[in-house]
Amino acid sequence: MIQRSIQVAWQLRVFFTEDVFAPANPVLKDALADGSLRKVLVVLEDALAQSQPKLERQIENYFSAHTKQLQLVRPPLFVAGGEQSKNSITIVTDILSQIDRHHIDRHSYLIAIGGGALLDVAGFAAATAHRGVRHIRIPTTTLAQADSGVGVKNGINAFGKKNFIGTFAPPHAVINDFNLLATLKPRDKRAGYVEAVKVACIRDKNFFDEIECDAEKLISFEPAAMKHLIRRCAELHLEHIATSGDPFETGSARPLDFGHWAAHKLEQLSNFQISHGEAVAIGIALDVIYSREIGLLDAQSCERILKLLKQLGFNLFADELLKADANGHLQILAGLEEFREHLGGELTITLLKEIGRGVEVHEMNQAKIVEAIHELRERKK
Repeated sequence: MIQRSIQVAWQLRVFFTEDVFAPANPVLKDALADGSLRKVLVVLEDALAQSQPKLERQIENYFSAHTKQLQLVRPPLFVAGGEQSKNSITIVTDILSQIDRHHIDRHSYLIAIGGGALLDVAGFAAATAHRGVRHIRIPTTTLAQADSGVGVKNGINAFGKKNFIGTFAPPHAVINDFNLLATLKPRDKRAGYVEAVKVACIRDKNFFDEIECDAEKLISFEPAAMKHLIRRCAELHLEHIATSGDPFETGSARPLDFGHWAAHKLEQLSNFQISHGEAVAIGIALDVIYSREIGLLDAQSCERILKLLKQLGFNLFADELLKADANGHLQILAGLEEFREHLGGELTITLLKEIGRGVEVHEMNQAKIVEAIHELRERKK
């Protein structure tokens, strides 16, 4: 046997700026340019282009101002966003065909501008073209700027399962432009708040306290409060990826997916009418009550978390939680096995010992889960 240890170093950079496509703003140029002329293919979520009709021209003007360093190979490619865009390989192949047509190679860049679903799809295309094209993410939702956009995962849905096909491929850079959130609907603006609550619950009690204090400002979308939440949430996610020792999830643990075993299934059961953020809020509420019921979490902390989620505008129950199959079994419970199967190994669920401290368990009492679901239904009345 010949054996060698292979180590790969990644420098994952997340920039924070405003007006990223203003010609005088150097952030994007500096993230891409290295002294050589680089080709760039831009993929733009069509809903964003419609809500910000000047954006396409701003992008083209930016590259026109930096032709010595950057070559925009074609006008921005419009593609659909939202979770439904991940249910087919079509958008991936559309992007791949443009990568081929314009000879985008490993020293070129694909820039994806949009929400988390679009970033997943474009990132998957970039990771598989030439076995890896340099990829820049410009997230345009609070959820993507605070959480999914700063991660290392890309993927699409298949066989009725979320993110069944995908890759681990860290982006070359992530650029968060707060001004790109301006035209979001309230539902989409607050969606990222739940990921901040999630990571605060399992990692940082002080951050949870800050979110509580800023709840009224956040629900009215006060810019300074939103910027702080997004930056700290992104920072905590990046710290976990960089320091957990398992950035590519080779084990069975998924601590940053607290509340997600039910959330992923809930999205499927609603045919993705329940958004990811809304589903995660319900999933957190379910696991918080379950943590209390099995004696892990004290009742006062449980109530604080549930109250904060409601303050931030989230519903904590959906009828899909009680959707049963032909045998009368709740379909949401199948999410446990799907969650385990996604990584393999033994079931590993993150629950709460206290605010700021998550703990891992390897089994869940289904009767207690059902009791927690019914409590959520009663609380809704």
